[in-house]
Amino acid sequence: MCGRYTITVTLEELMEMFGTDDATGDSLLLPRFNIAPTQAGPAIISHGGRNRMGQLRWGLIPSWAKDEKIGFQTINAKAETVQDKPAFRTSFQKKRCLIPADGYYEWQQQGSTKQPYRIVLKDHPVFAFAGLYDTWTSPDGKKISTYTIITTTANTLTEKLHPRMPAILPREHHQNWLDSTASPTALMSLLVPYESSRMDLYPVSPAVGNVRNEGPELILPHQPDESDKKNDPPPVQLTLDL
Repeated sequence: MCGRYTITVTLEELMEMFGTDDATGDSLLLPRFNIAPTQAGPAIISHGGRNRMGQLRWGLIPSWAKDEKIGFQTINAKAETVQDKPAFRTSFQKKRCLIPADGYYEWQQQGSTKQPYRIVLKDHPVFAFAGLYDTWTSPDGKKISTYTIITTTANTLTEKLHPRMPAILPREHHQNWLDSTASPTALMSLLVPYESSRMDLYPVSPAVGNVRNEGPELILPHQPDESDKKNDPPPVQLTLDL
């Protein structure tokens, strides 16, 4: 799964990396060191033949939903069922997006505690998760745009932490994922585990477990010790990884 991630470059750098010449959305502030479910993060969509960057809320609310609380259970979508699940199938067909990141967190059980790790790519400092988005209108007329991150089976590096991992799209396939004419078969072929040899991971401070913590110290390598047992607990799982 993917329950926390980072994007530690500036907005200007991100726009240059993804070839967008505009960015929409209130308070699209970067860098971010601990993006958590229900918080807002940058996403890239294709609109009118151009890539546009905007701010969406993490936890997809389908346009037909009666209640926005469904977003707590839809931060991730399984690649194996994304074409069939009612919450995701329309977005998979028509509303795909890129979720930029430069690392994500996963926790490993170690005795009575859980140690967080940050997982990064060796060859690209910034990459993109395969994402879906939708816009929901609340009963009072407010429009809320949200996203989910697609997951696939873990590779040999990350499976020691969790049996699943986010679907990371190689840079050469970013536009393929956004292409409105792409076939389901072509799209599904992109949702595979990223190559283990091109990834790395390292332990970070348990402080990342608290969603209120936000700062560059969270991504620094951290050597676990006894004092960590008294620090913040690991995050509450907010997703069923549907």
